[in-house]
Formats: sequence, C-alpha cells, structure tokens
Amino acid sequence: MTAKNIEFQAAQEEYSAVERRYLEALQAKGLMFENAEAGRANQRECSELREQLAKRGVRVRNGGASLVWGYLSPACVECTGAKGSETFSTTFKCHRDCYFCFNHNVADYDKFVREGCPWEDGLAVASKRDLACIGLTGGEPLLNLDDSVRFLQRARELFPKAHLRMYTSGDLLTEDAARRLRDVGLDEIRFSVKDDDTPEMQQRVLDAMRLAKRYIPSVMAEMPIIPGADEHMHNLLRSFDEVGIDGINLLEFCFPFCNWHEFEKRGFKLKNPPFDVMYDYGYSGGLAVAGSEKLILQLMLWAIDEGLSLGLHYCSLDNKHRSEIRQKNERAADTHPCIVFDNEDFFLKAAKVFGQDIVPTKDALVAAGCSNFIEDADERSLAFNPKWSRVAQDAGAEVHTCYFVYENNEEGSYLVDVALA
Repeated sequence: MTAKNIEFQAAQEEYSAVERRYLEALQAKGLMFENAEAGRANQRECSELREQLAKRGVRVRNGGASLVWGYLSPACVECTGAKGSETFSTTFKCHRDCYFCFNHNVADYDKFVREGCPWEDGLAVASKRDLACIGLTGGEPLLNLDDSVRFLQRARELFPKAHLRMYTSGDLLTEDAARRLRDVGLDEIRFSVKDDDTPEMQQRVLDAMRLAKRYIPSVMAEMPIIPGADEHMHNLLRSFDEVGIDGINLLEFCFPFCNWHEFEKRGFKLKNPPFDVMYDYGYSGGLAVAGSEKLILQLMLWAIDEGLSLGLHYCSLDNKHRSEIRQKNERAADTHPCIVFDNEDFFLKAAKVFGQDIVPTKDALVAAGCSNFIEDADERSLAFNPKWSRVAQDAGAEVHTCYFVYENNEEGSYLVDVALA
C-alpha cells in the first residue's frame, strides 16, 4: 500500500470492523461460520462455476444474485422489478415442521398460527400500488382451502391484471382443490419440495404436480438446496423434468436465526463473509449456509449438460435482498448529482478517491467540466459521479466505489454508506 492510499486503507478497515463485530456477536451465541480461508476458496470455486455457466448461455441478473436458464416465472422477474411483487399469508398453520422454516422470525408468529393472518388489511394497503404479482404462502394455504380461495378472489378483484401464485407442500392438493384454484384465476402453483422428505412423500408431491398441470397454467418447484444432496437432487431434477413442470427455483439454503442445534448436528457452517454487501437487511430468511451456492451452480451445470428441459433459477440470499434495496434506493436515484442508481444490483453508488489523490483528481475533474463533489475532511476523501471515473484514473488516481442505502426515519431521509470497493 503506497502512502497516498493510507486513507483508503483506514476507511476500508472501518467497514471490515463492522463485519468482524457482526460475526463475533453471532459466534458468541454459538453459531459457527466457515473460516475465512475456506470462505475465500468457496468464492473462487463459485466464480469459476459462474464463468462456466455464463459460457453455456445462462442469464445473469441483479448483479449476479440471480442466474437463469430457460423459463423464469413472471413473479421472479417482478420480485426485483419496477412494479414489484408482494406475498401474503392467510395462516401460519402448517402440518409440516421444517427445521429451517423462517416464519418463526416474523412478529406475532404465534398469534398468526392461532388466529390467522390479517390478509384483508394487507391487500387493502397493497391496492394503492400497481403490483404486477401477488403471492399466497403460509404456513400451508391448503389447510383451509376456503380462505385461500377467498384471498385469491379478492386479489383478482383488486389486481385484475396481476400474476397470482401460491406456495404449497402439495400434500393436501386434491382434484377439487385444483379445480377451485383454477376457477379463481390462479396463474402459478409452486411446490415446496424438501430434500429430507421420505420417498413416499416426494412421490406424493410428484403426483400433485401432475394433477396441477391439468388445471393450473404454470407449475413450479421451489426448494432450498442443502449441501451434500448432490445425487438426490440429480434424481429429483430428472423426476421434475419427466413430470414436465415449467421450472425450479433453486434457493440458497439459509439458517433462520433459530434451531441452530439442528444445523450444527448436521455439520453445517455459515457462509463467510455472510453478505456481499454488509447491511441490516429486513428479509427474515437468515444467513446463507456454506456450500449451498456451490452445489446449486454445480447442479445447474449438470442439468444443462443432461439436456433437461425445465427452467433453472438460482435465487441467492443476496437476490432476496435485492427487492428491499431497490425499493429503498430507486426513489433516491436523483437525490444527489454525485450519486447514481445501479440498475444491476440496485445500490446507490459514488466514485471516491482518498488522500493524496484528492487534489490532482479534483483539478482534472474541474478541468473536464465536473462541478459536483462530496468532500469529507475527516475521512480525507473526495466523492463524485462515477461517470467521471476515467478522468480520475487518467490523472493517476486509484478510484473506488462507495455503496449507499437511502434510509428514512421520523426526522427525514438520509444516505448511509455501507460498503467500499
């Protein structure tokens, strides 16, 4: 590190310290992360797998957080799209007891199990937006088919053009239920398949998929991919393809901040670093488990080479965060002339130089016509619109990217810098 970059090193250390404190606080509670060296090795392997997938023609979305081969549900497009997608529950009751379920993180979980969810109020609030997609999840929506039908009817009334989808384990799907769901305009049904289901339970889901195909326009599978399930997933993907479903969402497997003993006894460790960009995300899904992403990328390569026809969508934990970041940041795209909205990963960004790079950079930028800057005397940094980065680099500066999130509270709105690259 040269003398002119000491200030950058100090700034970067501040961000690194935030990440260290975050990890240490969770480790103090007994959670286990993969060590930093293993984390770097996994990142390298995943980068190589991503390159192979890109060469095969896989589509890269949302700054690499979403990878697509073939069919992609409209709901997945709009999850981070301009109009957006919102998901509701009629109940948190469920006849399953998945150790990785994150509903327990939701406020009033016990109440929603006992009394059901206030979906009418939620839809009324949502109706003020022109949402493109509406989802129904649970719990298990088919535990009370009448409530699910009422929800879908009301959703169709409020959002006549919206894509309606429903999540289910499939255990309770009957011909009558499939017919009623079709008649109220359900566009898509997603079966939440579990890796540790017995062969009999998985066969029941496959039969439910076949039944759904006769009534519902789009049939999908969605499941977290658990490290070590390679061969089992090969068999499942073949079975899904034989049934003829449209596609599968391959979810990065996550620890939902509860039941750590279940993860520990299975030998799982958490991904390190936990996020590409450290931030206090609102998504309740938790922390990614180490090894899940690598297996998903390997499965996508395998399925492509096998010639399977179903669509493949890798939905990473980072991708789950993208919708939140877009909703916060897109409204602030024109807040400051030094900051731009990145349409790839949805962060607000500015270019930054530090220390001895400040004076020659500012001189070069002013000469080129740039007149807007953010100067931080304490940090000894100069921020400017990224479109001027080439001018700064030609002046000999080391240019970095600062990431921001647009926050608001009772006192107003403000920008928070969350990362430096």
